[in-house]
Amino acid sequence: MTAAAPSIASLKADLFRAMANPVRIGALELLAGGTRSAGELQRALGVEASHLSQQLAVLRRGGLVTARKDGTSLLYSVKDPVLFEMLAAARRLLLNSLTETRSLLADLDLTG
Repeated sequence: MTAAAPSIASLKADLFRAMANPVRIGALELLAGGTRSAGELQRALGVEASHLSQQLAVLRRGGLVTARKDGTSLLYSVKDPVLFEMLAAARRLLLNSLTETRSLLADLDLTG
C-alpha cells in the first residue's frame, strides 16, 4: 500500500512552519535585496553564526532558499521570488489588524 500524497493544506502548513521564526523571516526579508552571504546576513540580523546557520538550514530544507559556495563563503538566495509577495501580504495583514486595533483603542479612549 502506498502513502497518500500530502494535501495542499499540509504542504502550506509545512511552508509556514519553515518560516515560523523571527530570524528566518528576517533573513528572507534581507534576501529580497538579492543574494547575500551568510556573514552579511549574520551581521545584519545580529545573531550568532551558529544560530543563523541552523535557521538557514531550516529554510533550505523547506525549499525556500538555495545556497551556493563562492570561495569560502556560502551565498544564499530565495528560490522563488513569489515568497516576497507572500511576506508583503503578511505585512499588510498585520498593519491592517494594528490599524483596526488602534482605531478601537481610540474609540475606547474617547468614550471611556
